[in-house]
Amino acid sequence: MMGEALRAAVARLAAAGIEQPAREARLLWRLAGGDDADPARFAALLARRAAREPMAHLRGRQGFWTLDLAVSPATLIPRPDSETVIEAALAARAARAAVHRVLDLGTGTGALLLAALAEFPQATGLGSDRIAAAAALAAANAAACGFGARAMFVVGSWAASLAGQFDLILANPPYIPSAEIAFLMPEVAGHEPRSALDGGADGLAAYRAILPDLPRLLAPGGVAVLELGAGQAESVVTLSRAAGLAPVALRCDLGGVARALVLRAAVR
Repeated sequence: MMGEALRAAVARLAAAGIEQPAREARLLWRLAGGDDADPARFAALLARRAAREPMAHLRGRQGFWTLDLAVSPATLIPRPDSETVIEAALAARAARAAVHRVLDLGTGTGALLLAALAEFPQATGLGSDRIAAAAALAAANAAACGFGARAMFVVGSWAASLAGQFDLILANPPYIPSAEIAFLMPEVAGHEPRSALDGGADGLAAYRAILPDLPRLLAPGGVAVLELGAGQAESVVTLSRAAGLAPVALRCDLGGVARALVLRAAVR
């Protein structure tokens, strides 16, 4: 019975355009209970995946950095590319005990903030998100990861209503040009929140909103690390300088894309 079900699942997933359909069919079987799989649950999971719902949504979880995080349709699914932001932050703030306050703008699942708290043991963190369900999910992830006492989450639009200063500011803003979203993979275009993807006509709208607030929010010696879309480094550097920030490093992801921009407040 299992063999028949898996063979049929592989064929259905392949017809739906899923890469590695055999591997995914086995993953779905395990999600349905493995040796004790419920056929009805397996069929339901198979239908969802064949409709190109992301596997992370079916699992309800996604690994990021050293963490295992809950995910939901209210948030962007954490991606390996975003780990480049954490790598850049660690390189820029090598004295880890000197980082006491971390801010994550557009926190989503809380992935960037919680990964930073895992690496900067003296730090507390604040995550903001425009979506209340995202902020609630991030708070739940913080508690599950053991950082509930060190992390706080608020609902708000970027940094406009925030005060205080931070030693490290992180952000993975939406940076896909609006007209390109429809051409993304179905898992992304059809199932992840548009608000976490849509960067406006040129993909830079969120950077224009975020950058002017960073100089007042950066503590002396502090750095901001922003995730970038492919080909956006030069444009974001130009916007950063106009906002009173000094670019100090650009880090590429494993695919060679300039993915993380490190900024300091410009010396006046």
